[in-house]
Amino acid sequence: MKASGTVFEKSPLRVKNFGIWLRYDSRSGTHNMYREYRDLTTAGAVTQCYRDMGARHRARAHSIQIMKVEEIAASKCRRPAVKQFHDSKIKFPLPHRVLRRQHKPRFTTKRPNTFF
Repeated sequence: MKASGTVFEKSPLRVKNFGIWLRYDSRSGTHNMYREYRDLTTAGAVTQCYRDMGARHRARAHSIQIMKVEEIAASKCRRPAVKQFHDSKIKFPLPHRVLRRQHKPRFTTKRPNTFF
């Protein structure tokens, strides 16, 4: 059965984990696959999946059949790329912070330091 249409989320402002089961045709045959993504909506996760399959496997959208999309709990996630964001104390570097014009001093005796 093929369904089409827009899927509306109950909570589109909360980040969720999605598991996607799919089948795709490659140059060598048909393959089944399970993939995980983090996104706000089901539609966003499916879009990520299509782009990821195109990048990693050179699979075109017409050769991909999405069988099932399911929101999964953090404890059920398998992929390390998704699990690394489950840490509540996660930190990100701020590599090259440049002062905006309104916060810049007009004249100063030293050059700006953008790496902290």
